[in-house]
Amino acid sequence: MAKLLVSSFAILAMLIGFLALEAAIVSCFDYGDALDKTLMFLEAQRSGKLPPNQRVKWRGDSGLKDGFLQGVNLVGGYYDAGDHVKFGLPMAFTMTMLSWGAIEYRNEIVHLNQMGNTLAAIKWGTDYFIKAHTQPNVLWGQVGDGNSDHYCWERAEDMTTPRTGYMLDPEHPGSDLVGETAAALAAASLAFKPYNSSYSSLLLVHAKQLFSFADTFRGIYDDSIQCARQFYASSGYSDELLWAATWLYRATDNEYYLKYVVDNAVSLGGTGWAVKEFSWDTKYAGIQILLSKVLLDGAGGAYTSTLEQYRAKADFFACACVQKNDGYNVVTTPGGLVYTRQWNNMQYAASAAFLLAVYSDYLSMGNSVVKCPEAQIQPQDLLNFATSQGDYFLGKNPKSMSYIVGYGQTYPIHVHHRGASIASIYALQSAVGCVEGFEYWYIRPEANPNVVYGGLVGGPDNNDEFSDDRSNYEQTEPTTSGVAPLIGLFSKLQSVSGNSGHYGPVPPKPYSNTAGSAHQESPKPYHETPDVPVNFLHSITDTWTVGKMTYYRHKVTIKNVSQKPITDLKLKFEGLEGSLWGLNPTQEINTYELPQWLKVLKPGSDCTFVYVQGGAQAKISVESYH
Repeated sequence: MAKLLVSSFAILAMLIGFLALEAAIVSCFDYGDALDKTLMFLEAQRSGKLPPNQRVKWRGDSGLKDGFLQGVNLVGGYYDAGDHVKFGLPMAFTMTMLSWGAIEYRNEIVHLNQMGNTLAAIKWGTDYFIKAHTQPNVLWGQVGDGNSDHYCWERAEDMTTPRTGYMLDPEHPGSDLVGETAAALAAASLAFKPYNSSYSSLLLVHAKQLFSFADTFRGIYDDSIQCARQFYASSGYSDELLWAATWLYRATDNEYYLKYVVDNAVSLGGTGWAVKEFSWDTKYAGIQILLSKVLLDGAGGAYTSTLEQYRAKADFFACACVQKNDGYNVVTTPGGLVYTRQWNNMQYAASAAFLLAVYSDYLSMGNSVVKCPEAQIQPQDLLNFATSQGDYFLGKNPKSMSYIVGYGQTYPIHVHHRGASIASIYALQSAVGCVEGFEYWYIRPEANPNVVYGGLVGGPDNNDEFSDDRSNYEQTEPTTSGVAPLIGLFSKLQSVSGNSGHYGPVPPKPYSNTAGSAHQESPKPYHETPDVPVNFLHSITDTWTVGKMTYYRHKVTIKNVSQKPITDLKLKFEGLEGSLWGLNPTQEINTYELPQWLKVLKPGSDCTFVYVQGGAQAKISVESYH
């Protein structure tokens, strides 16, 4: 009998775990809060002398002598991931994507009070590129090398590894890295144009010179900076030349650059490559969608026929993402995540999601659709795909886990990140040595002492499995190139989600399992007003039997039926005996509140949660709210 009972409980646990895959926490995401945190991640990655308004307080100044041995000032810029190398190619792509988001979603970012933080993130990178571009045909493409850097596990503030600078020039070309940097500066010039026209003009001067350098002296950058090959090997420079020219056309409206992408469409692969990836290494899909905008805007003119070929390839990418491409589709996990690489896969999903959100807007403005081999796709279908990826990042996945560090109730706490995994220099002021970092901090089973807010980790494998282990760098290391597309993506998703809000400079508090701090204003008990501000829509979405017991999955939708936004909503449960997903428990027994990421329930908006138990449904009442 005991064995039978244990078996029944084991089966029940498995069933509950399976049903939790669809836990409805997913309809309550606060994309604006996620955006704020991703911008904080970029602050955590800053190299150089940190500004007074730095929000990530566990970081200090670092790399203050970068480039000095070579007689050049290379202080500043970004560390690419959990290490301390300043790799030029992913850094430049990061700036391009940040700028693209700021261009396309300027109004949305301004509405969220995040344009200042966004432009500051861009300028931290572009100021560094201006320093690194010391002559028209010279660009310093990297500081530090991965091999020596990875030999140590130490804070950026304690770095003892070599900080060698690596230069590209006519004898040592790097058209991919130089071209991407030109694209970044051209895009940034557009982002800054409404706010700082002189800085915008300066960025454009450097962008034009760098494009000329990249086009005139052609070569793959990791032939010149060979120590980068093991970490960010380039597949070629043809796409970066087209990418840079495309951005320069958009920034200048100079027909020379449009003619360049048309004349070189075949030789550089722009109309030949149909791809299923958009990333720091492969830009074709981005080029094709940007040039599709020219066509959709009715500005193709004499170049229309070639631009239509570019658009055909843009449609290939879009159809592949939405699984309507006659079998030539993007691979996805069972949970719906784009799966491109074993190492740091989520960066590819983030880039694809941003790209389709942008293409959705271009198509809507052009009153157009995508004709896929299997179906005609509406702009909304592309936005739905982008939403599915963003929601997966934030918790709509088989693990019901946020892969944005610091967002939501459950997220990775053993992130592969040197600075986050070692106590801050302000808490532990003695230096942490190269080997000491490995021997004590790297192998600790405890959570990281510093939360690297907003880092998008590498994410789960092709079966949605994830191991939160500091040594599992393929899954737990965040990168700037992975985070950069999220600024535009989350601002777009927030604008269409029905939620709103402004996000100020105060950093969020670390997550803890205890209830939140007391509110300054006492909650208003619902019984003091005759109208309860929410309705509960209760349904049973599944049922199963284990032995003699029947279990039910109860889905409850909370809808704000008042005319005012609701905060601090507390719900009292009677008869709740099973597990619940989608609400946060409070210190009061049988009392729950809205998820951590849902700060406001706007009029007419709703939030859904799920619980599983045997027998009758639980009784739910409103205990208090603001």
